[in-house]
This record gives sequence, structure tokens and C-alpha cells, in this order.
Amino acid sequence: MSALTAERRTVLHRRVRWIVAITITYNVVEAVVAIVAGRQASSTALIGFGLDSVIEVASAAAVAWQFTRKDPERWEKITVKVIAVAFFALAAYVTVEAILNLTGAGDVDHSPLGIGIAIASLLVMPALAWWEFRTGGELGSRSVQADAKQLLLCIYLSGTVLLGLLANSLFGWQWADSVAALVVAFLAVREGLEAWGGELETPLEALEDLDEDDDDDSASENVDR
Repeated sequence: MSALTAERRTVLHRRVRWIVAITITYNVVEAVVAIVAGRQASSTALIGFGLDSVIEVASAAAVAWQFTRKDPERWEKITVKVIAVAFFALAAYVTVEAILNLTGAGDVDHSPLGIGIAIASLLVMPALAWWEFRTGGELGSRSVQADAKQLLLCIYLSGTVLLGLLANSLFGWQWADSVAALVVAFLAVREGLEAWGGELETPLEALEDLDEDDDDDSASENVDR
């Protein structure tokens, strides 16, 4: 692969920042719509889907705060541990609610709004993941590519929730919502374990790596001069 010019690298760095901004903004909208729709329809899967988006945004904010500290490495472990606990709490909540619904403690209503946000996510997230993965590949940045793979989780969640909502709406299978919720809980546990092990990737971590690359490039240019 040919070396990137300084101008092209600048363009790609700007592109990553746009991708990050779009991803976080969309996750905020997705969280609000999914939670509202979930409460209206008494859908545990939708509420869990929305809360997962909330945690994703919160994790980005936590990492952003971390990197405002003079010694960000000092705060890294506690930051990812807090994020991990949030995912575990989400999994516990969703699991309890799903089991209660399976035992007949609640009815799940038809949710056109929930179906709409799930479909929107299935359209938006693959495009963002593809865009970010290609950008990371051209940059040679593993962190950007890793974050693109993280977007796949949202695709899995969207598909699972959509199947549960459609099964309930078309066939009256209310248990499908609870099954979808349990899948959401399982994926939340997986995210929590990755965070607890320090493997959490967020868009802002990718940007931090890019900023370090910029500093390295500037240092190299100064040495060459």
C-alpha cells in the first residue's frame, strides 16, 4: 500500500471525526426513540435496545472525560470498569423483565415506532461500519477498524429486536419479544466482559490514537528538517 500524503491523511482524519459525530448523534436518537417505543408497547427488547445505546454514548463520554485528565492512563481502568458494570446491570435488568414477561406478568403491544427504529438501524449501521472500516483500512489504523466492527453489535441487536417485534405483530407471539430481550442481555454481557478485560473500543479512543499519529507525524517532519 502506497504511503499517504499529509493532505490525504488530514482528509481521512476529518472523515473519522465525521463518522464519530454521526454515530454518537444517531445513537442518542436511537436510544430516545427505542425507550419511548418500548415503554409504550411494554417491550423489554426495545427498552434494552435503547438502554444499550445509552451506555454506548455514555462510554464515549466517559472516555472523553478520561482524556481531559492530565494523566489519562491513571483513569483508564476505573473508566472501563464503570462501563462494564453498566453493561452487567443492563443485562440483569433485561433478563429479569424478560423472564417476568415469559411467565405472563405483562403483555407486549404492537409497536410500529419500534419496528421503524429497528429497520432504520439496519440501514444506517452497516453503512457507517463499511465507511469506517474502509477509512481505517486506508489509514492503516487498527483502532478505527476495530471500532467499525463494534458497530456490528448494533446490527445484531437491531435484527434481533426487529424479528421479535415482527413475530409479535404478525403472529401474536408475545414470547418472541422476551427471547429477543434475552439475546440483547447476552450481547450486553459480552460487551461488559470485554470492557472489564480492558478491550473496550470506542470512537473517541480511535480519535485519541489518530491524534497521537498526528503528533508522531509532526515530530518526524521536524526531525527530517
